[in-house]
Amino acid sequence: MDPLIIYNTLTRRKEPFKPLHAPHVGMYVCGPTVYGDAHLGHARPAITFDLLFRYLKHLGYKVRYVRNITDVGHLEHDADEGEDKIAKKARLEQLEPMEVVQYYTLRYHHAMEALNVLPPSIEPHASGHIIEQIELVKQILANGYAYESQGSVYFDVEKYNKEHRYGILSGRNIEDMLKTTRALDGTEEKRNPIDFALWKCAQPEHIMRWPSPWSNGFPGWHCECTAMGRKYLGNHFDIHGGGMDLIFPHHECEIAQAVASQGDEMVHYWMHNNMITINGQKMGKSLGNFITLDQFFTGDHASLTQAYAPMTIRFFILQAHYRSTVDFSNEALQAAEKGLARLMEAYSHLQKIQPAATSSVAVKELRAKCYEAMNDDLNSPIVISHLFDAARAINAAKDGKATLSAADLQELKETFHLFLFEILGMKDEAAAGGNSYEAFGKAVDLLLAIRQQAKANKDWATSDKIRNELTALGFKIKDTKEGAEWTLG
Repeated sequence: MDPLIIYNTLTRRKEPFKPLHAPHVGMYVCGPTVYGDAHLGHARPAITFDLLFRYLKHLGYKVRYVRNITDVGHLEHDADEGEDKIAKKARLEQLEPMEVVQYYTLRYHHAMEALNVLPPSIEPHASGHIIEQIELVKQILANGYAYESQGSVYFDVEKYNKEHRYGILSGRNIEDMLKTTRALDGTEEKRNPIDFALWKCAQPEHIMRWPSPWSNGFPGWHCECTAMGRKYLGNHFDIHGGGMDLIFPHHECEIAQAVASQGDEMVHYWMHNNMITINGQKMGKSLGNFITLDQFFTGDHASLTQAYAPMTIRFFILQAHYRSTVDFSNEALQAAEKGLARLMEAYSHLQKIQPAATSSVAVKELRAKCYEAMNDDLNSPIVISHLFDAARAINAAKDGKATLSAADLQELKETFHLFLFEILGMKDEAAAGGNSYEAFGKAVDLLLAIRQQAKANKDWATSDKIRNELTALGFKIKDTKEGAEWTLG
């Protein structure tokens, strides 16, 4: 099997994945700031890196996956200015900040569970690692790349850039940034407008604060991931991921902090998923155009024409390559819903097909083709296209237009289960009901058996009534030589 190739944002090219300490892999992904319900934009990085997590484990790697919770230091206007987003929410709702954090963290977990996103190995909170962030700031100060000003500590970008390069990840040029960055109100304590906060002195009204050598205050947003990544994955680890909107300034600042504190870069591969857009504009809280995941699941939003199951959302996201933009529309989600239903139906038919002596359709290359696509920078849409090709062969065999040998049937079952369920992380939401779904299915089968008996007795009124009532409830009934088949549309 070919090696896994991933796109490294740092080098801007695809590279073979070579862990620093194989078979162990360290992976850090920026998690949510928990001051509101998770929306579709939060779902994409969660599902993208869940796909990577699943595939690395399938390949035999022992993955330590760290995904943080940002619960302090993410300010309203930018990394350095404005009110803390969580503190603002707490003030408006007359709650303790950690009440807000707890409430929305639990809701985020419920949404991730619904999307079948595996929990990370470690989920550290920024507020629980203030000591590590203070130590990071001390190291940067000691190495001469930061300065104290009025109780705050700022990273000296211009000095750092003289010895290293600030902008290595985003491709930005410091001279251009200096020309285009204007001084903002309240930033006169900085030497330079492009310097960023490592520690902020808390104003009297700021309720989230901790003691430090410089002031009672709070860490800068960029510090948390550098400090927690180092604590749990070491000074050098394999993968750091997140949304493309984090490349600058957040991840750019992380690289500068790591180099300034320890002398070299911490991360080997930087990976970024692209955005989800709505009418061509990035979907997000700051723009006010977001739809929460709960609203998708219930259909309770003016932009939605119906409710969408969690697996429809997951399938919608995986139908596009993680580095491509995905534009939201009801039509696209409805197409994803129908596509997923076709794959689930094909897998269900696969369990009922009787083997023939030989196969009249070729299926032996399916597994190899799916691996080839996954190894090409996690090309999930190509994997899905191969599964659709297999579904056509399965449906042809079900309809008696093709044959499948016992060996090929087993190969299809194993490959479908591996890639659709284990790696892509889909699940049969109807079957997930367990015993209740099994009883539900048996009840429908019983109704159809009664209908079949009514037809045999030429009791057309009863036969038609059962069919019409089931159809009205959303069932699709298909009469075959062996009897009636049903699906829930």
